[in-house]
Amino acid sequence: MGNRNKSGKGDGALKTYRIHQIKLRIGEKTDVIPSIIRSRSGKRELEIYDWKIVRRSVDARDKGDIRLVYSVDFTCSSEHIDLPEAPDLEYRYVMPRGGEMPSGTKRPVIVGFGPCGMFCALILSQMGFRPIVLERGKKVSERSRDVDAFRQSGVLDTESNVQFGEGGAGTFSDGKLTTGIKDPRVRKVIEEFAAAGAGDDILVDARPHIGTDVLKTAVANIREAIIKNGGEVLFSTKAENITSKNGILSGVDISGQGHIDTDDLVLAVGHSARDTFSMLAANGFTIEQKPFSIGVRIEHEQSLINKAQYGSDDRAKILGPADYKLSYHGRNSRGVYTFCMCPGGEVIIASSEEGGVVTNGMSDSARSGKYANSGLLADVRTEDLGSSDPLAGVEFQRKYERLAFEYGGRDYKAPRTELKDFRGSDVEKCLPGFASEAITEAVPFMARRLRGFDDPHALMTGVETRSSSPVRIIRDENMMADIAGVYPCGEGAGYAGGIVSAAVDGIKAAERIALRYRK
Repeated sequence: MGNRNKSGKGDGALKTYRIHQIKLRIGEKTDVIPSIIRSRSGKRELEIYDWKIVRRSVDARDKGDIRLVYSVDFTCSSEHIDLPEAPDLEYRYVMPRGGEMPSGTKRPVIVGFGPCGMFCALILSQMGFRPIVLERGKKVSERSRDVDAFRQSGVLDTESNVQFGEGGAGTFSDGKLTTGIKDPRVRKVIEEFAAAGAGDDILVDARPHIGTDVLKTAVANIREAIIKNGGEVLFSTKAENITSKNGILSGVDISGQGHIDTDDLVLAVGHSARDTFSMLAANGFTIEQKPFSIGVRIEHEQSLINKAQYGSDDRAKILGPADYKLSYHGRNSRGVYTFCMCPGGEVIIASSEEGGVVTNGMSDSARSGKYANSGLLADVRTEDLGSSDPLAGVEFQRKYERLAFEYGGRDYKAPRTELKDFRGSDVEKCLPGFASEAITEAVPFMARRLRGFDDPHALMTGVETRSSSPVRIIRDENMMADIAGVYPCGEGAGYAGGIVSAAVDGIKAAERIALRYRK
């Protein structure tokens, strides 16, 4: 199974740096470079896993002391480097060298093919590890037909919908690639999406987005790249149980296909895999509650947003439809914020369980629709859940989704109202009191930053509950859960929020697996 990395504290993430201006005398061996890196970084105990010379030049300004000048890439644990203390270091992403899996080692298995699982599989396949992906939903082409059928008929397929299937929940959204995290892997994610057909604009846009129409093609192309590299993606295949011996992973039971032996299992299950959360809890995994959010979708005419942001609706023809991001902290510091804003988009029903209504926003790449929409959400604290059960947040979400189903007419139509009628409406009845009060308080203050946000005719649709996972599956500094060899990752496990951060977490898991087998 290889040696585990024991470096660092915290998340123990490996990062690659480029260090410049390492100067050696003529004839001095390059073997001294690691010690120079340690000295320059201010960390004598720094453990360097890989290093390589990427540039060499000659400094002959002093003819009596000619030096060879090197730039070097090296990999170490992120906690051991403080960039402000080492100004010659440049933080960058270089895909780690693939390890040679020992003879008899099983192929790694990834559960879920959303952004986290997709990029974990892609990186593993690029390093030669031939991963097997288990996705409970269908290929994006088949999944799209199921979603269209649901929107037309109201007949829900609980395994193929806006939440489950190739590409994950993000496929039916705006395809935003913005993120607040600072990590060189972000660039890797954007470059891979561009190479998969998302277009070169995302390489230069400050706030890149793909759009649902283009994202469907991109995720299918990434799947084909994984297969070309020796990986395998199994659709309509659900992980039903995890097996272990003496605290070490031995395999995973899958629906209709028996058992797969593996030493490495990545749980990239997404925030809506509630039955999987229950299975993990029953298997002794440590799961804890985490804060999340609840609220509504709010819609305005896109022209109103353009005028508020640009001063003129006409400027949107040049600049593109305007977006916004708003937040407010009110009484008791209850946070309210806008989430997943979709310019020129539409509100969709994103249910994955029978008898529950969930909303989300979606835009195509052109963002050409008449309306703009955004989640308008209030913080849910763990003390709001009224229970110490690790899965209490799931039940909290389910309660309000079922209310939305009831008030919407029990046919997967969401309750809607205008902002002026929100208080006392069916939409408000789908929310806990603290959320409706916080949203009501926040809207006038948000309108001070975005003129017209408090338009009395703005439409409010309930309910939005799936902005983030209500649980966190605990993992250690090696990204492993209670069972060695199991890696909980991404949004569902509570370690990401959005397409890019989930993809980055998947890449980190791939690196951890590679490190186990590196000689």
